Amino acid sequence: MNIDSYKFSSGEVFSNFETKEVDEDAKKKLKKLRKEISGLQDTMYAEGKYSMLICLQGMDTSGKDSLIREVFKDVNARGVVVHSFKVPTELELKHDFLWRHYIALPAKGKIGIFNRTHYENVLVTRVHPEYVFGENIPTVRSLDDLNDDFYHARMDRINKFEKHMSDTGTIILKFFLNVSKDEQKNRLLRRLNIPDKNWKFSSGDLKERKLWDKYQECYEDLLNRTSTNHAPWYVVPADDKPTARHIVAKTISEELKKYGFKEPSLAQKDLDKLDEFKAQLNNE
Repeated sequence: MNIDSYKFSSGEVFSNFETKEVDEDAKKKLKKLRKEISGLQDTMYAEGKYSMLICLQGMDTSGKDSLIREVFKDVNARGVVVHSFKVPTELELKHDFLWRHYIALPAKGKIGIFNRTHYENVLVTRVHPEYVFGENIPTVRSLDDLNDDFYHARMDRINKFEKHMSDTGTIILKFFLNVSKDEQKNRLLRRLNIPDKNWKFSSGDLKERKLWDKYQECYEDLLNRTSTNHAPWYVVPADDKPTARHIVAKTISEELKKYGFKEPSLAQKDLDKLDEFKAQLNNE
């Protein structure tokens, strides 16, 4: 299935929107959705039974950082934890490839955001298989061992990892921010043309851009193999940032509402003494 037409688990396909009217409408709707997500997270925290993991993947410049800022700006700071996974550290390489992601999972009541995710292990390492050598895997002796079977086996382990998370109370939503190659070019040029955006530019982005087609092939394969009922992938058109943010926020809000979170009640012994507690405070 081509990623440009990849369907959500609900059967919906979002198209790119470029009109100013839709742009402004998305911004207005996002404000309402931010408040909804904030309230839902507060209740989820109070109930203490579930957590939520948001996974964000996308090519360079797809808008992951700004999406996190705009979608979650109204959520209580205690309720959101963001992890940006970079090149594995020496310690991380001494463990299996999922270890650093497992220890970063959100606690019950919180929303965890993976900005780049465990899927880097079947994406970047598939485009650059030589990176796997740093893991010192006994069965990997040469590049010939890093074939489709190797990466598909990793995807199977990821599916099991996510199933375990789901079974123990983590709500999982995975978003691929699908930016076009032309739009990526425009965003990279913007970083070069605007002085206070220069710091965002890396010459490595141009090297990775030359591997665009390979990345698209890898994304298509992982989307098809790892989108499940308990951890679905959502392919979001990302050329228009406000629209992408609105789609992600709407999906998160709708998913959280399904669980009917409820705030816990006071113990009956305390409920019976509410008037006594009020009087005690008023008489101080």
